[in-house]
Amino acid sequence: MSSIEKTKKASQSDPNVLGHFISGKEVNSKEAGSAARTGKIYDPATGKVSKFVELADGDILEQAIAAAESAFLSWRGTPPHKRSQVMFRFKQLLEENADDICRAITSEHGKVLDDARGELGRGIEVVEYACGISELLKGEYSKNVGPGIDSWSEFQALGIVAGVTPFNFPAMVPMWMYPMAIACGNCFILKPSERDPSASMLMAKLLTEAGLPDGVFNVVNGDKETVDGLINDPRVQAISFVGSTPIAESIYQRACDKGKRVQALGGAKNHAVIMPDADIDNAVNALMGAAYGSCGERCMAISVVVCVGEETANAAVAQLEQRVRKLRIGPGTDTSNDMGPVITAESLARVNRYIEEGQQQGAELTVDGRGLIVAGHEEGFFIGGCLFDEVTQNMSIYKDEIFGPVLCVVRVANLDEAMALINSHEYGNGTCIFTRDGETARYFSDNIQVGMVGVNVVLPVPVASHSFGGWKRSLFGDLYVYGPDAVRFYTRRKTMTQRWPASSNEEGVQFSFPSN
Repeated sequence: MSSIEKTKKASQSDPNVLGHFISGKEVNSKEAGSAARTGKIYDPATGKVSKFVELADGDILEQAIAAAESAFLSWRGTPPHKRSQVMFRFKQLLEENADDICRAITSEHGKVLDDARGELGRGIEVVEYACGISELLKGEYSKNVGPGIDSWSEFQALGIVAGVTPFNFPAMVPMWMYPMAIACGNCFILKPSERDPSASMLMAKLLTEAGLPDGVFNVVNGDKETVDGLINDPRVQAISFVGSTPIAESIYQRACDKGKRVQALGGAKNHAVIMPDADIDNAVNALMGAAYGSCGERCMAISVVVCVGEETANAAVAQLEQRVRKLRIGPGTDTSNDMGPVITAESLARVNRYIEEGQQQGAELTVDGRGLIVAGHEEGFFIGGCLFDEVTQNMSIYKDEIFGPVLCVVRVANLDEAMALINSHEYGNGTCIFTRDGETARYFSDNIQVGMVGVNVVLPVPVASHSFGGWKRSLFGDLYVYGPDAVRFYTRRKTMTQRWPASSNEEGVQFSFPSN
């Protein structure tokens, strides 16, 4: 059963149908004078449809773009310190309404509430960074670059920008984008995942309550038709995307062909290297959260452990087996659980298919979490933690991003062999190394071909004052998300050169190229 199955909406007034948020209010297709398509939103813990979401047509998208276009000139002219005041109020409202937002995340995604709180907290960090936009937008000034000539640069907003975000972080990933885009003076259109859009709708209301003018931030729920509309509309100046690599590459190429600025973050296959001198207990503790947190549905999840030496591998696998079997799995609303369900029945089927392929291709399945039944939630999309040993490079479970609670152990003889594995993989999002040796850590960090590296830090997600992004086929575009790169992405630099010659200065015509 498809979670995005198109159905005819029974009633426009049905409170179980999410519409869109445009120009400071919720709207639906009936108000726009068009028939609505809808998608199903499931509660992953029960396997039941919890509500529906409208999938925008061209009329709804046009309404959002027109609202953003109308708001842009006034918002662009708003002093940065006043924009930052909106961000300060928004941050406060997010903290005051955190429980409601996190419950919405858990009810539609399935992750445990503590994980939802962590997600929201990391998103709020970006809002905090955006509060400093007055400092971040400072240009450069040089006096007397020539006789009586001054030169300076400034950063100007692009206009209408858009974000297309995935299901796995329905609060955090959108917040990687729109707080900085808005603070820079742009108007933003968010197309969240149609699988769990409620968090975005809640935060849109909070932005309005924080004083953001109507039309500056709009949420358009939809599917591929909506994304295509954003790509094809010439009024949309830039697109930020996070999702799978094939879609990231397609959006990047098509939007670039339309002359847009694009950052498209794709898939990942993140490796953790355990050296013989590592603290195995500490490494296993870190790996449990990194591999099985959020049911493995993270772009920074560790899905491959590369053990250097047989003794290291044997010790790590023995501890991992014990810990994976003890995972507490159930609905995310139960705070005693470590892991909730995957998001859809299709996701569950895909993970099961990869596990079967791993066995068929010769990997040793030491912990099999398939067939898990949670009492009272028998129809939920649950799977237990899975652990593979003796995994090799040619297996699909090694090559592909599974996006589920499946951890693969690869055994190698030395660090160079481990690094060759990582460097040859098509993805280069994140990696880490567990070691007590500074020389080893420095060599690894300097030479690994991956965008984000941790040393005894299993999930090296940069804080908001730095920028997030991978290498190779994990990122299409030159600029990362949030942090300093966000200012560069959501603005254009303009450089002015000015001269006020003295009235007594008489100069003849010059035909040579100007210089100092």
